[in-house]
Amino acid sequence: MPTTHGQINWIELPAADTAKARAFYGGLFGWETSEFPGDYHVIGNGPEGAIVPREDGFSHPRVYFATEDMDASVKQVHELGGARAETQTVPGIGRIAHCHDDQGTPFSLFEPA
Repeated sequence: MPTTHGQINWIELPAADTAKARAFYGGLFGWETSEFPGDYHVIGNGPEGAIVPREDGFSHPRVYFATEDMDASVKQVHELGGARAETQTVPGIGRIAHCHDDQGTPFSLFEPA
């Protein structure tokens, strides 16, 4: 994934039943998916993203914005009145941080490896 600072570069669509969600979006948009561990289904011929299991606190689409410097971006989130969870490293992929803006709207940051 090329990184352009501030651009949406990944989405995750949470579903109570990922098989039903894959059938729905496959029927609606023709999306095909590849399964990864954890019932995580990467969309192969649609937007950059995945269909994933719904969890407590994760019931709406999650949007990831690209950053070229995770540490600087999470510092700015805090300075601007937002909040973030711990930065996580995804081996071979990069780093992510789930955040909220100063009004409580959730978003995530992604810095490629």
